[in-house]
Amino acid sequence: MRIDSHHHFWKYDASEYAWINDAMSALKQDFGPAELRPLCEASGITGVVSVQASQSLVETERLIQFAETEDLVLGVVGWVPLANSGVSADLERLAESPWLKGVRHVVQDEPDPAFLQGAAFNAGIRKLKPLGLIYELLIYPWQLPATIQFVDAHPTQPFVLNHIAKPAIDSAKYDAEWEKNVRELAKREHVIGCKFSGIVTEVRDGEWSVDLLRPYWDVVVEAFGPERLMFGSDWPVILLRSEYARWVAAVEKLVEPFSAAEKGRFWGVNASRIYKLH
Repeated sequence: MRIDSHHHFWKYDASEYAWINDAMSALKQDFGPAELRPLCEASGITGVVSVQASQSLVETERLIQFAETEDLVLGVVGWVPLANSGVSADLERLAESPWLKGVRHVVQDEPDPAFLQGAAFNAGIRKLKPLGLIYELLIYPWQLPATIQFVDAHPTQPFVLNHIAKPAIDSAKYDAEWEKNVRELAKREHVIGCKFSGIVTEVRDGEWSVDLLRPYWDVVVEAFGPERLMFGSDWPVILLRSEYARWVAAVEKLVEPFSAAEKGRFWGVNASRIYKLH
């Protein structure tokens, strides 16, 4: 069993996916199950978790529809307007689907450094656990201190960290501040998962290599342990820097020192447990 715990589908629309700028022209097209399935089959991936890429209920509903009809899709992490007073109705309606496993907000694009302390947003977060939903943390390293305060404010809510918090990976300068803060975040046991997913898009060098990524891998292995780490691709965003198969092969090299049981947990068992996929 191999599960890709983090990828996206979208029907490209310039207004809905405004974050796809001119430097990302390769992403300005539709990406659906028909495009992903052969890539998964070639790399031995047997199931995927589809994650929101647009802050719209329409996209969340579309992802759930894919899960209902595509055997490749095992679960969905969608978006809801958590800060809206009427979010309970949206959550309760969507959570009726067994395919919805969690929700996410694109906090990395929020300019307000106090966004995670917003009263309305936090009120929305408190509605998740009773519905059995995870909250996924999509942040940049500068947001880690606020994120630690945020998860401390919700000590029983399960959280999953996306993309190891997107450190800036530069052969000329190691992101030591990211390391300090991500290790601190990992001390919170209710941060139940960390996705090693698609971080090549954070590489500042012209080329990337396994050796360049290894120090960041080593940190999250030590901080979260093999029992909380999950494989993810971040396809199709990863296509800006890597083909799907190349990313899988790179991660296979990083995970070589793991025992057979640890490899099993990383490649699929953890995702299956965390998202209750089976």
